[in-house]
Formats: sequence, structure tokens, C-alpha cells
Amino acid sequence: MNTINFKNFEEAGQAILQFLHKRFGFDLWMITRVEGKDWIVLQSEDHGYDIKPGHVFKWADSFCSHMVKGKAPKIAPHCEDIPLYATAPISQQVSIKSYIGQPILNEDGSLFGTLCAIDPHPKPETIVQDIEIIELLGNLLSKILQAELRQNQQFSEVKRLKTKAFRDGLTGLYNRRAWDELISKEEERCKRYGHSAAVFFIDINNLKEVNDNLGHVVGDHLIQQAANVLSDTVRSNDIVARLGGDEFVILSVENNKTGAERLLKRIIDAFAQAKISIAIGFSMRHPARGLLFAAEQADKKMFEHKRQFKFDLKSDIRVVTSGS
Repeated sequence: MNTINFKNFEEAGQAILQFLHKRFGFDLWMITRVEGKDWIVLQSEDHGYDIKPGHVFKWADSFCSHMVKGKAPKIAPHCEDIPLYATAPISQQVSIKSYIGQPILNEDGSLFGTLCAIDPHPKPETIVQDIEIIELLGNLLSKILQAELRQNQQFSEVKRLKTKAFRDGLTGLYNRRAWDELISKEEERCKRYGHSAAVFFIDINNLKEVNDNLGHVVGDHLIQQAANVLSDTVRSNDIVARLGGDEFVILSVENNKTGAERLLKRIIDAFAQAKISIAIGFSMRHPARGLLFAAEQADKKMFEHKRQFKFDLKSDIRVVTSGS
């Protein structure tokens, strides 16, 4: 294992998992992310369990949830001898007779996830003597992760795309070309780090009627007003784009469902105050389906609602959301 060749957290993880499998021979090695109640597999070295990146388990069901609290050992050659491991729900789902686990930490010391391994057979007691290797490699992953997250904190792709070619001429927001590239880049980050994210679709109600009755100048002003409301309401690291006409999208990065629901309420309140009628739908990214699927679901929810209701410019805002 040559650390000099590590270009990023993902490459380091792959090399470490391969090394550990050769060294200890466990059938499954994983790098995971803990996100709320979810335990998400980011990387795996699998030789029998059929566990792939994107698999999601319940964090509370795992051995690791006990390990990180210090209630159970990092290395268990015979899991049945450890009461918390023997009774853990995950041991009823898959065969686990031996276990290794090590926390992966964020820069502030909070839990990012775990480096862990399971095997369907007991292991020799002597593997406990190698705990320093596990701790060393877990700490190495933590340091690489922390450094990489610092570099990505400002989302360098957003900076790179701040050019005229990627901006909507009427609103100054990102255009469809920028949106397609940004959502693709963010999906890569979500896969690598296990970030959660939400996608919102927003459509102005009755823009056609405004254009027909009051003229396109008034319609354009309404679009600009809506863009300003969104720009003033989203978080600083969220991405707002105009896909065309009266359709807007938001990519709310590194945001969980609770945070997305708070953002949803802020958007609703802001448009109500501005007296602009909208249809809106949102969906959370699922690790096994990705951001493009979330975008499809958010778009579908928004259009489902728009077909069901007709509003004039002063009517109440109606909302359809999807947290899937």
C-alpha cells in the first residue's frame, strides 16, 4: 500500500480496504457514512456478502453503533461472546461471527462514519493484537477526509462555473447548462462522502396569463422577482438555477430532510410575502438512486400539483413535497 499515490479519500479508501482484506481475510470490509438514522456504505471490499456502495442500513442496528460509544470492542474474534453484538438486529439479517470496527471522524471530532469488517466465521484471538493497525488506518482515513473536505468546502465547481456562458441572462442565476454540470458534479461528491442533498423544483403559477394580459415586460419582471426571492431565501452554499420560462430549481447541498423541510417553509413564506403564487415539489437524494432520480421526483411532484390546481396571482401557495 503506497500512500504517495493517494489522490483523494476514495482512492485511499480503496487501497486500505484491499490491504486489510489481504492482511486479515475478512469477507467484507466497508467504509461507511452515518447520516441521521442511516448507515450508508460508501466503499466495500466484498467477498461473499453482496454488499455494494449505496446500500443503506439502520445505524442503530449495527455493531458499529455500539463500538463508537465504547460499549463494545473494536475487534471481536467471536461476536457471540459479546452480548451487544450477539443481540444486534443486523446479526439477524446477515451472518456475522467476527467483527472489526474503527470510527472515522470529522475535523471537529464528530462522527463521519466507520471503517469496519465482518466475517461469517470466528477468527483467532490473536487478531486483537493488531488493533494498532486498525486504529492507524482509521485515523489516516480521517485525516485524508478532513483535508479533502476543507478543500471542497467552497464547492470549487461553483466558482469555476461563474462565467457568462453558465448564467441566465434575465435573472443572473445559473442556466440549464450549468445545472446539468453542477448536479452531475454534486452527485460525484455525494457518492464519495455520503452527503445528503435535496432538489427543489419551483414553477410560477399563471405566468402565461400575465404575459397575455399585461405583457412580457411585466412577465419578465415577475420572473426576476421570483429569482430574487429564491436567491435571498436559500442557504449560501445552495445552487439556484432557472431552467427556462417560469421554472426554477434548487440543489440544496449537504442538507438532510429536516433542513430541507425548514428551507421549504422559508421558501413558502417568502413567496407568500412577495404575493407570488408558485407550485413547488422537493425530493431527498437516496444513496441508491442518486440526485437525478431525486430531481425527476421533485419535478413530477411539482407538475402533479400544477395540473390539479389553478391559481390567480394572489391565491395561496400550494405545496407538494417528496421526502423519498
